[in-house]
Amino acid sequence: MPKEIAASPEVPEETFETWLDELENVVENMEEGDLTLERSLALFERGIALSDRCQRALHTAEQKVRILTANDAEASLEPFSDDE
Repeated sequence: MPKEIAASPEVPEETFETWLDELENVVENMEEGDLTLERSLALFERGIALSDRCQRALHTAEQKVRILTANDAEASLEPFSDDE
């Protein structure tokens, strides 16, 4: 049984995992289908806000990985010197 969640579209500053867990609860609540139109719209709005936050967090993480792997690739391509 999904836990009851707030219908507010505002997303608190927490973690990706927290947002994803809450998004899963929104989906479970909506799948039950025993909601008023107003509650369904509020949950849908909350789900969109959470989905957006998760997408931005994933995009930021992907960019960091690209930067780190690019820096790592550049470092491994430095010329080798026998002087050391």
